[in-house]
Amino acid sequence: MPRAGLSAERVVDEAERLADEVGLAQLSLAALAARLGVQPPSLYKHIAGQDALQRTIEARAKAELAEVMRDAAVGRSGADAVRSIAAEYRRWAKAHPGRYAATLAAPDPADADALAASVRAVDVLRDALAAYGLKGDDEIDAIRTLRSGLHGFVALEAAGGFGLPLDVDRSYVRLVDALVATLPSGR
Repeated sequence: MPRAGLSAERVVDEAERLADEVGLAQLSLAALAARLGVQPPSLYKHIAGQDALQRTIEARAKAELAEVMRDAAVGRSGADAVRSIAAEYRRWAKAHPGRYAATLAAPDPADADALAASVRAVDVLRDALAAYGLKGDDEIDAIRTLRSGLHGFVALEAAGGFGLPLDVDRSYVRLVDALVATLPSGR
């Protein structure tokens, strides 16, 4: 019988918090069980194992990031939308480093939840870039360029890669401005 107060949702919620604290790669069922005050086998009443837990975290993190980006873009288009999305992307990634790590890989095509959340995130960027009239490969290139630039900065910042005495926020804004300038007509 499952422990009172313990549910699949609570287990995943706590796993997400733990991943944010220790890193997604360091998340283990043993550490999660200790945090929840149960023995590791008790977790299997709520999750199917480490891989299933990781897939659930991935799908939820991608969905949450897509929602954050979507909310940032509401009422905006073109450069304004891209800048707003970029600011919220960085804020969310800094606040949720473990969950952010779960958003990086392309989803397994067999994982409907992660795939749907990934599509929503790409669609947010696609909508933000609609003002530029990009189509086909050009649109995908622009989405990949934005994602790569934002991720590169966020990853370096998280790893302590910016040691020079210059405002990191200023540098991020300049990066985003540079990315926007690469888009057609520099909007």
